[in-house]
Amino acid sequence: MATNFLLRCEVIEECYEFMLGYAGQGLPSDQHNGARSQIREFLERSVQQLTGLAESCDESLQQSGMGKSDLQDFVAVLRRDAQDSLAAIQLVLAQPSISSQLIDNLNASTHLRALLTDLFLAGDILRTRTNTAISSAAE
Repeated sequence: MATNFLLRCEVIEECYEFMLGYAGQGLPSDQHNGARSQIREFLERSVQQLTGLAESCDESLQQSGMGKSDLQDFVAVLRRDAQDSLAAIQLVLAQPSISSQLIDNLNASTHLRALLTDLFLAGDILRTRTNTAISSAAE
């Protein structure tokens, strides 16, 4: 399960990195250009990974040994940040064309930034707990 959550994080982080590059290109729209349509592909993959993200995190951290009561509040924050980010991404995807400026505004969204910070935090905790468990088992 930890692998599932970490893979979800990876897809979302890759999307954000692509968005940073796309925003910097100054493109007027993604229409009529195969390379520009990649932004939609990245966003659509993120949408898929955002669905069920909080539950995946909750299960992964519980499996790493954290108690449900320790996670309850954080998972609620992650769920809210994921839902808010999902709403913003879906709004962008609903547009007939996606300009660099639109993606730059999405990048600046506090919702997306909060989500990424949540992912970095949970991912770091999960990797640390997993590495500690592996080290302990090896001894």
